[in-house]
Amino acid sequence: MDQEADRAAAEEESEQRTDEQPGGRSEDREGDDALLQELVAYLREHRTELREEWARRISEAELLGVMSDEEIFSEATEVYDNYMDALETGSIENLQTYARELSERIIPRGVETHEVLGIVLLLRDALARSLFARYQQDRDRLNRILDSYEPAANRIAVTVGVSFVEERERVIHEQQEAMRELSTPVLQLRDRLLILPIIGVLDSARARQLTEQLLGAIRDKRATVVVIDITGVATIDRTVANNLVQTVEASRLMGARTILTGLSSEIAQTLVDLDVDLGMMKTVGDLQGGIEEAERLAGYRSAGAGDPAGDAAT
Repeated sequence: MDQEADRAAAEEESEQRTDEQPGGRSEDREGDDALLQELVAYLREHRTELREEWARRISEAELLGVMSDEEIFSEATEVYDNYMDALETGSIENLQTYARELSERIIPRGVETHEVLGIVLLLRDALARSLFARYQQDRDRLNRILDSYEPAANRIAVTVGVSFVEERERVIHEQQEAMRELSTPVLQLRDRLLILPIIGVLDSARARQLTEQLLGAIRDKRATVVVIDITGVATIDRTVANNLVQTVEASRLMGARTILTGLSSEIAQTLVDLDVDLGMMKTVGDLQGGIEEAERLAGYRSAGAGDPAGDAAT
């Protein structure tokens, strides 16, 4: 035990001597911080010409083509100032906030990911070139300056890039959700009578979304009859078929009767081959027949009544 205590004390004393001696870790850290502050001060001092040079290179590279020169210069000013703050403080929180706000403004205008990454890398290189010109007469100091600058600059570039990609993914996700909703619209044909025309590929994910939308519409519209038309669906598998059956049952529990129309001979044979329980599912050959049956169930027409009588009932 005494030997272990002596060894620990010796190691602690050695670490203290290393920190205290010239070139120790503590002094190195202080030196790095001083260099970083020095380069930030230099870049702030030459802010105007560096910012103008950067904006010029953006235009030459034909980046941000959907923005005017005035808009590019304005955003370049904001990016530059946030860039300097991140270099000086080591904190990227404000830069992240600005990058998200910038992404929200420019993504709807069609700015691509490679353009954002391109302008940030152009700024990094423009600043590095300026530092090289400033310290080229002192190669040792230049190397130390670049050793302090490059990790911070790369971290900033990654931060801006990630913020842009995250915002773009969010926009894409919202667009996909909107497209899915448009691809399975629940339409109100009459009071308390809904129709859901399905066109295209009906996979498990879309079938689940269909169920959610339909049940929500039944609740909101207080529907009593629903027509689901699958004329535009080429094929379905067992999972999707069972999901349709579950949709019909869920609709029944919410007080709405469901009519399935537009079954092709292939889908009908598939349902038979898959041994899907169709006991709860009322089917009609085509959409027109389904609407007529739905109107009868909803009380808009009596059995065998023609369209004029049905219209009069409304």
